[in-house]
Parts: sequence; structure tokens; C-alpha cells
Amino acid sequence: MGLNKKSVDDINVKGRRVLVRCDFNVPLKNGEITDETRIVAALPTINKLIADGGKVILCSHLGKVKNGPNEGESLAPVAKRLSEKLGKEVNFVSDYNVTGAAATAAVEAMKEGDVVLLQNTRFRGEEETKNGEQFSKELADLADDYVCDAFGSSHRAHASVAGVTKFISAKGGSNVVGYLMQKEIDFLGNAVNDPVRPFVAILGGAKVADKLNVINNLIEKCDTLIIGGGMAYTFLKAKGYEVGKSLLDETKIDYCKEMIEKAEKAGKQLLLPVDTVLISEFPNPIDNPDITVETVDADKMPADKEGADIGQKTRELYANAVKSAKTVVWNGPMGVFENPVLAEGTKAVAKALAETDATTIIGGGDSAAAVNQLGFADKMSHISTGGGASLEFLEGKELPGVVAADDK
Repeated sequence: MGLNKKSVDDINVKGRRVLVRCDFNVPLKNGEITDETRIVAALPTINKLIADGGKVILCSHLGKVKNGPNEGESLAPVAKRLSEKLGKEVNFVSDYNVTGAAATAAVEAMKEGDVVLLQNTRFRGEEETKNGEQFSKELADLADDYVCDAFGSSHRAHASVAGVTKFISAKGGSNVVGYLMQKEIDFLGNAVNDPVRPFVAILGGAKVADKLNVINNLIEKCDTLIIGGGMAYTFLKAKGYEVGKSLLDETKIDYCKEMIEKAEKAGKQLLLPVDTVLISEFPNPIDNPDITVETVDADKMPADKEGADIGQKTRELYANAVKSAKTVVWNGPMGVFENPVLAEGTKAVAKALAETDATTIIGGGDSAAAVNQLGFADKMSHISTGGGASLEFLEGKELPGVVAADDK
């Protein structure tokens, strides 16, 4: 994947209309934003464009918008919070058509340094479809240049992510990445394509199926691959172990055998749990601390229990593997981290990453949530803002939002 892309530092936007695709897909409760991380992450790019005298037109999706436009998924709360953060009025165009007459008028009235926020791009069904040409063109008609700063959406070839770039290019404009995208490309892209070694990859989470290509790609790229979480039990089953009522993907046992062999042949270290924390039944609610656990060796699991976290010996094994690393990528928790009793494995890995001098990259999703929840976020080199996008990066896939940006 060509990762040497033009960024906002490479263009002059003074007096020009700049369309910026952000990731304002923030959690809302009763119309209030409960986590503003994604808004804060977009500020450096927006502030740079304002300072350079651009006319800044922001767009983003919010939610999954199943039944057409609705006020519950309007970007109005984002406009309000953005105005506070930027210390200036953000002109919100609430028109459900996104690029209609109201948007055109708002953009025409802009002065240098002004900021306009368009309505939720998914209110236009064409945003997510193959026939989004018209919507892509309408978005491009509003602007002279385009900046993609929505890494969390960059794996989708949507109108506002990739489609728009063709029409910006056609009118002689630039398509560049923002600071957030640049950071993701620098950390994730370089970790996979050109890591400082030893390179250790840690994969957890529930399902092997979700990470098939990631496992395959990382065995080729890394020096040590550590497997934890629910997916570890399919690997243990592939080794002929009893896994009781643990999460198991019967259809992927042969695949896991292949991966174990592949790692061996390539001289790579593949680490699996050597002991596991057992529960009799899944906690309900998930964070109920009133549960009984026991730890057994991975090859001594009884048929009537399920594994829900890595045991103490495994925690030490994994922490030691991280100590000598120079680059570590982690995607997916080691157990049911939402439960305080079953979060110890995930906590031990997070602590090991916090204490190493290596470049540590957290691949979005649950691992990012875990690192934040456990208070280790400020000790990591980089926490990715995109779960699905970072997974595809780790698979070695080309991301439409990255590919569409102009090369340097």
C-alpha cells in the first residue's frame, strides 16, 4: 500500500473552500454526547485549516441510520460541542438533504476561517451505496479541496470518504489527509510494513473468524504472535486440548492447525495460553463481580466449565514476550474485560505495554476501550481511532480513504 500521502501541510487553502471528512460518530444519550474523544481528535486539522484562512466545510456520518433521517442521529449536538471547543460559531446546516440549497447558501456566505458543518452524510442513502456518484459530485461541488481525516471510516468506499475525490481531482483540487489520518498511517502502516524489530503482535477478542486474514498476515510480518481472548480456545482445540464450554469455532480448527504449522515453518513464535481462568456460567449482567473462578492449566480444562481469561502463568509469559520488543501491536482483549474479576489478563497485558520502551500501538475497538478503562491510555504510543479500519490495515488491505488521497 502506498502510504506516502499529501497532508494538510502540503496545500495552501487560503480563501479556498475545503471539505473535511471527519469522524464525528460519537455516542449520544438523550441527545447529549457521552464521549467527545473523536471531536477532540479532529481539532488539530480543523484549527490548522482555520488558521490558514480556509473556508472549512465539515462532514461526517453518525450512527447506522436504518430507517431514514431522524433527529436522534442529527449532528446538531456535535455542532454545539464543536463551537465550544473551537471558540467560534460552527454554522450547522440541518437540512436532511445534506448538500441541498441550504448547504450551498451557507457555503456561499462563508468568509475565510469560517466553519460550516453539514448534516449526517448517511441521511442520504447514496452515501453507502455503489451508486453514490450524484451525492459524491454534490459534495465536491461545495468545495475546492478535500481532506480525509476520518480513519474510522477509511475502510469504506463511501461517497464522502472516497467517491468525492474523483470530482475534486477533476476540477484541479487537492485530496489530502488530515493530521489524525497521517498519525494512523505513520503508526499502523509502518508497524505492519516496516516495523522496528523485534515486532510482537497480540491478538485477542472473541472470534477467530473476525481475524483470519490478520493472523495470516501478521505471522508473515511479526517475530512473535500472541493469541488470547475467546479465539484462543479454538487454537487450543486445534492442539487436541479439551476446551469445555469455552468459545469455539468448530469450522476454524483446521485453519488454526495450519497457522500453528505456518508459524513453526517460518521460525516465528506463536504463543497460546498455558493456563486459563474458568467460570461455570457467563456473568449476568456482564460486569457482575459476584462470580466464582478457578485457574487450571490449559490442557486440564474440565468439560463443564468455560475459559474467560488468561491465567497468571500466561500473563507472565505474555508480559515477558513484550519486554524485549521494539514494536508491539495489540488488537483485542485477553478475556471478558468488562467484568472486574475477568479483566486481570487484559490488565496485565496493558501494564506490560505501559512499562515497555517499545512503540506500542493499540488497534482500536475493545482494546482501546480496555486501555482507556484501565487507565493506561497515556502510556501508549498510539491508540487507533478505527476498529474495523485498523483491522484491515493489519490484514494488509488497501483502505479506500487512504488510497484516494494524492501521493506526495
